Amino acid sequence: MKKHVLLLVALATFFTAFISCSSDDPQTSEVAVRLVDAPGDYDAVNIDVQDVMINKSDGDGGWQSLGNVTPQVYNLLELTGGIDALLVDTEIPSGKISQIRLVLGENNSVVVGGETYPLATPSAQQSGLKLNVHQDLVGGVKYTFILDFMVDKSIVVEGNGAYSLKPTIRVTTEATSGAISGMVNPFEYQVAVEAASATDTITTVTNEEGKFMLHGVPASTYNVTFTPDEASGLAPKTVEGVTAVLGENTDMGTVELQ
Repeated sequence: MKKHVLLLVALATFFTAFISCSSDDPQTSEVAVRLVDAPGDYDAVNIDVQDVMINKSDGDGGWQSLGNVTPQVYNLLELTGGIDALLVDTEIPSGKISQIRLVLGENNSVVVGGETYPLATPSAQQSGLKLNVHQDLVGGVKYTFILDFMVDKSIVVEGNGAYSLKPTIRVTTEATSGAISGMVNPFEYQVAVEAASATDTITTVTNEEGKFMLHGVPASTYNVTFTPDEASGLAPKTVEGVTAVLGENTDMGTVELQ
């Protein structure tokens, strides 16, 4: 089935507190894409979402699927009042995202007065409404892209009574967590790292170089405890008052163990 590709709009500073036992790789960021709707005067507006893609280059090349997207038809009019649809939640290499693209199939329709009509995508739209964006993703931080599908501006009634989709989508980006990183010395033995606040606990372990990265850390102040492997003979150590900031990586530097 031929797919219609719609290239979406801008990103500005994006996925809800997230707790994880994560890897120590500071070169990845977690990315979620959620779909919401600004209401329109229809009974239903059904959109066939097939894929979500990003472009990390400044040209038209470099497109890649975010993967983990289950093709599904969404009634946009159900995605209001705080309800949204999670299209994808995944981890990708950190760095700049220049564009984002929503890939639609052909099973799009609009319901008016109880009657269902095909929602055509004009050939001129198949190449998309491409807008360049420049969003840097910080390693270890979780971002959510909110795609606000403005139905009242996106559906056009043609002269013959048919309906066409000319999407107007407002995209916002919010960092919904921070990160805490650093390294321990000595690092010959693995060390468990736990950051605890009044409400959250996030854990990870050091890698072979003694480095660690706590991903998806909600903004708060934490006591970070380091517990070396018993075979090391090193004592646990707690560093108090470590602050996690939304959209930032708090680098603790080198933590000396004795």
